[in-house]
Amino acid sequence: MKIPAVLLAAMATSAGACGLRTAPVEPAMLAPSNVMDFNVLYAKNCSGCHGVDGQGGAAISLSNPFYLAIADDATITRIASDGVPGTSMPAFAKRSGGLLTDKQIEVITRGIRTRWARPDSVRDAQLPPYIARSPGDPKRGEAAFTLYCASCHGAEGSGGSAGSIVNGSYLALVSDQSLRTTIIAGRRDVGHPDWRGDVPGKPMSPEDVSDVVAWLAAQRPQGGSQ
Repeated sequence: MKIPAVLLAAMATSAGACGLRTAPVEPAMLAPSNVMDFNVLYAKNCSGCHGVDGQGGAAISLSNPFYLAIADDATITRIASDGVPGTSMPAFAKRSGGLLTDKQIEVITRGIRTRWARPDSVRDAQLPPYIARSPGDPKRGEAAFTLYCASCHGAEGSGGSAGSIVNGSYLALVSDQSLRTTIIAGRRDVGHPDWRGDVPGKPMSPEDVSDVVAWLAAQRPQGGSQ
């Protein structure tokens, strides 16, 4: 027997009144470990220090082409995974006490490289290497600092048009490698030039960079980060 349409409508209304209406289906929520979207992972884990779109903030800009030219994927992955002990860079990998899987770290590394590396813009640049080839000399570093850095940071590094670079609290929280990376890549977001921009026509040599880092490390309070 065919049921009239009016009766079907009444039955549906009655079912709803009795609480039999089917609840709307909510979209499935991804578990945190299954999130593989670079934008989400970067925003939640990196942007607080490295800035929106990698433009820099408390930490170096990850969209800096010179940084990406000297730091390879293995380096970026290691730093993101294990952090830098004694500094403000935490470990993000689960195996190191963080919240991200190795696969998520890979997504972040690949996203940084894909979005922000500009190899053509640094192709002819004679970049000092990311890792020092040999230890720097603090005595030579003092002279190199005077030549390349004192015009902004002051004769003793205690501040001028730029802030103090020998502040004990700062040096205790920054690694030698971070100092080296900043000297080479610069911090355009805060007006810090790269290794070529301190003295016009006279870029810093790899030895100059290592020596300045050694001099700065010698100013670090005893027991500070190495």
